[in-house]
Amino acid sequence: MRKMGIGVAALATTTLLLAGCAGGSTPAATETEEAPIDASGVTLTIWTDANRKPAIEAAAKTFEEETGGKVELVQKNFEDIRNDFINQVPTGNGPDITVGAHDFLGSFVEAGVIDTVDLGAAADQLEQVAIDAFTYDGQVYGFPYALESIALIQNTDLVGEDAPATFDDMIAAGAASGAERPFVINTAGQTGDAYTMYGFQTSFGAPVFVQDASGSYTSEVGMGGDAGNAFAEWLGANGETGTGYISTTIDYDTNNELFASGKAAYTIQGPWAIEALTAQGVNIKVNPIPSAGGETAAPFVGVQGFYVSSQSKNALVAQQFLTHYLATDEAQQALYDADPRLPAWKSVAEKVASDPVVAGFLASAANGVPQPSIPEMGSVWDLWNAAQVQIIKGADPASTWTKMVSDVEAAIG
Repeated sequence: MRKMGIGVAALATTTLLLAGCAGGSTPAATETEEAPIDASGVTLTIWTDANRKPAIEAAAKTFEEETGGKVELVQKNFEDIRNDFINQVPTGNGPDITVGAHDFLGSFVEAGVIDTVDLGAAADQLEQVAIDAFTYDGQVYGFPYALESIALIQNTDLVGEDAPATFDDMIAAGAASGAERPFVINTAGQTGDAYTMYGFQTSFGAPVFVQDASGSYTSEVGMGGDAGNAFAEWLGANGETGTGYISTTIDYDTNNELFASGKAAYTIQGPWAIEALTAQGVNIKVNPIPSAGGETAAPFVGVQGFYVSSQSKNALVAQQFLTHYLATDEAQQALYDADPRLPAWKSVAEKVASDPVVAGFLASAANGVPQPSIPEMGSVWDLWNAAQVQIIKGADPASTWTKMVSDVEAAIG
């Protein structure tokens, strides 16, 4: 998962997104009509990073006033939380609640360290992709609150603000603009970047893993067969021996410099790159990724949220803290203000949509799918990235892709 850390001014959703997540202010049903529980004598321990600590403190204060319980916040380095939680929960020394990314989910479930969470009425105010990200084998584990995704960024001085519907439309507009390059995309140089390329891949109907009806990922590899081969052929046709629009000479910094200097009309990036992309005064518009294969381009979406320990002695109180005291407009706005990530909470998303940059990323995320959190995903990245690099450099698309899929299937058993 990519880390998002940008200022409010560099963030923002479109009217299209709001049509899908509209609802204005939070319905009264979002907050329970039940009387607050009596949590006298209960102390909830919550792990958080420094950025989100002030927002959680505000919700904790309300919780303490209404329930008689106490909240102890323990500040952690975010990078340490996954391993520390897995190691400490079984010993009884872990927290009741921890903040975390959704791609912690698979390892947490496998280790048996988290409990399911009944979102209740709060689910109506959460984007479905966020709930899906915290769903494993049909069960919801945790309370999601924020999204991150990539999107199409375009130089409006060169190509205007209209969103291209297809990859070909985008290339045509970019070429007509007179830019040195109609389009540029990061491939992490010789490493490959299947993460950034994923929207194009899904537009061919070739997901990395198949999702079941509940939104949970299965271990069935979904990027083989005709759909996967069609994407591979497209990738080769636009690689270094084809049109050249996709090249292994483009790493992250080169990509951003080409766009920022006006040499490229379009790129695909995340909110974390906005500052670099606009550093030289380029005017931008953020739009959903155009389709290359005829289906909707669905980029990966990363989700942040909160988990409840399976060993918590205060599990019911911990769950109420999440679904009653964090599941409010005020708490969700405070989380956004403290650490501006795309809100999964619909009413807050509507408010911050006044910034068109945030709006564009939210619109892209609305088309997206959760990055798989299943343990099998760890066996995919190196093989997947390497195959894409080989195809971009001119290797036979179908045979290279088919071998990669077979290697992935063998690696996950």
